[in-house]
Amino acid sequence: MPVSLDPRLTVAIGGWASEPSREGPPGFIIPKLVRYGARSVRFRLLPTDDRFFPLFNDAATNAADCTRRLREVLNGTTTDLGAIIACEHRGDEITRDILRRLNSSFVTPFDREDIHVLAENLDDVVDDVMEVALRLELGTRDFAAMPELKDIADLLVEMADETVALMARLPSMKETGPHLDAIDRLESEGDARYRQALARLYSGELSAKAMLYWKDVVETLENALNKFEDVSDVVEGIVLKHA
Repeated sequence: MPVSLDPRLTVAIGGWASEPSREGPPGFIIPKLVRYGARSVRFRLLPTDDRFFPLFNDAATNAADCTRRLREVLNGTTTDLGAIIACEHRGDEITRDILRRLNSSFVTPFDREDIHVLAENLDDVVDDVMEVALRLELGTRDFAAMPELKDIADLLVEMADETVALMARLPSMKETGPHLDAIDRLESEGDARYRQALARLYSGELSAKAMLYWKDVVETLENALNKFEDVSDVVEGIVLKHA
């Protein structure tokens, strides 16, 4: 018995078709090029699970909130780490939601591996920020001894804001360039501040105990900067795959 195809799932111009591929832009799976006469046609076949995009937005927003909480601690506005720890717990919940959805989704808006790596990197940012706060608890918090920390914290907040804007562009994968460039520039500025902090540590103006304490704090803060750059690198790769 002949099989009748839903006309909404086909494009007929006259010619021959090809098998669908597994990847496509956000919202749909796209088959390989279908040749009909002198024309090559792409058509949309299956809707994807777009709930990933709000989850990535939530993860980036949570990371941005966490960086602001850390800056408040470094500015002496508060000594309470509860808000930072709450952000870390929230980040873990969002990551679990993303991974559960990844395991249950048949069609994803982009490669499963990229979704997994992006989720983990956003979570790692929050983990590193919380680690900075916890390491601060181990010493005297004499921030005047290491003024570069406040500069790095400001850059961290800016990178977080650019990451939030970048996640908002992920569904369309358009106009991501300015945000990618900004994150790269801010990370380079952070590296310069990090080197200045190291120069201060090795200058001899601090005691051995203080040097070890601040070195741990500065290196963990630098790790957080690098994680934001890792997030932007993943997004850049996703955009290039679907350009």
